Amino acid sequence: MEIKNDYDVIVVGGGAAGFTAAYQASHRGLSVLVVEKGHNTGGSGEYIEGAFAVDSYLQKEHHVKLTKEDVLNEELNYSHYRADTKVWQEYIAASADIIKWLKDLGVEYLDVAPLGSGYRTWHLFKGLGKAVIHNVLEPKAKEQGTDVVTSTTVTKVNLDQDGQVTSVVLEDLATHSQKTVATKAVVLATGGYLNNQELIKNETHYDPDQLIPVNSEKNTGDGLKLAWAAGAQKYAMGTAMLFGGYLKDHTKPGYVYRYSELNGAADQQSLLWVNENGERFVNEEVVDNFALAGNALFTQGKVFTILDQSTIDYLNDEHIYKPMGTWDYHDTRLPHLKEEIQQAFAENAPYLTKANSVHELAQKIGLVDLEKTVTRYNQLAHDGHDLDFGKKADFMIPVENGPFYAIELGIGAFCTMGGLKTDTEHKVLDKDGKPITGLYAAGNDAAGMLIGDTYGPNMPGTEAGFVFYSGKHVANVIYDQIKG
Repeated sequence: MEIKNDYDVIVVGGGAAGFTAAYQASHRGLSVLVVEKGHNTGGSGEYIEGAFAVDSYLQKEHHVKLTKEDVLNEELNYSHYRADTKVWQEYIAASADIIKWLKDLGVEYLDVAPLGSGYRTWHLFKGLGKAVIHNVLEPKAKEQGTDVVTSTTVTKVNLDQDGQVTSVVLEDLATHSQKTVATKAVVLATGGYLNNQELIKNETHYDPDQLIPVNSEKNTGDGLKLAWAAGAQKYAMGTAMLFGGYLKDHTKPGYVYRYSELNGAADQQSLLWVNENGERFVNEEVVDNFALAGNALFTQGKVFTILDQSTIDYLNDEHIYKPMGTWDYHDTRLPHLKEEIQQAFAENAPYLTKANSVHELAQKIGLVDLEKTVTRYNQLAHDGHDLDFGKKADFMIPVENGPFYAIELGIGAFCTMGGLKTDTEHKVLDKDGKPITGLYAAGNDAAGMLIGDTYGPNMPGTEAGFVFYSGKHVANVIYDQIKG
């Protein structure tokens, strides 16, 4: 495709937020270029399972009683008022219309559901975000004249002497040739910085060795760095959407275990967790809020799930102990669990250890207090009262019938939120809090306005919903400012 010399809007990032903005801007008659650094479009937005809304047509059909005021207060309290009230007000007010707007474009929904102990705000997509992007938004944007270029990056956003966006510099990643393209507006939609080890290490409190990205692996902070270089203030860094425990295997991309039944057993069934000393450290029911579970796991140097053969047999052949919180899972058992364990041993998976006794297991991985912990845990399980951490008796599953297993967990994460300060029109603000004219951010690049130090699964789908809301809204804002 031949890139023109001038576009009304240049969107940096060909994911869910980027193509939402591209569709809406081209729908309103603006010329649009989407610039994607990967070989393929889609990005981490392909894994989105559902989007947040309040008072949607689906919630009305299911008689969900949830007011906009209750949601606003819940989110502000959850963030300790670090979230931006006005951004949340406008997002909540528009959320139901976004769900209907996507439906009218051709997006199909499976259900509106809760997540773990959260509220019923999660509007689940048929075919995940992959279908939303590639079956609806991207082809419709292209039909309306949107140009899309891949394997290309934006290396600089140029401003004039008044601080207004005038152009961007593009670089072809294959040939390294460069081209300057004029534009009136740039939308940064690059998905945050979860895959940038340097930013994770220097700008967050997370241990990069423990953090397991579960995404497209392309979110390296490109949009943030472009904005900072253009004078944007660095804001609300340091928060990731943590997914609780995750099989610790740095030899493979994290996403390969996203729907692993072994991962689900180790992370989401509230089984016994111990730290690097073999000590229990939390009520494992914390998995009901996967972001809080991630926080709890990060308090320890290492984490292992400890279970026995009886537990594996029960999960595989009989029933799961509780719903599988971090994905839309409908089976009542884990029918491939034994098969996955055998495959892991065949591959010498680094996270899985097996022994004939708890003593042998402790020695193999250096968990000095594991025997004492398991003895105490089994006693509490048989008594039916967790006097140490208060876990419900239903989830106090004894560890006593060998062989015995230890599964090492890292902490999964889907995305980061924050890095830029934006206003209610998604304009990127400079260090004095003034808009950089023509520079906008959407999706994860702008989501620091929604959170405190922890993502809120209490209202599931808020990040995904904001992706679509901000993408559509920013396009309308740009249209009004260009045509106005």
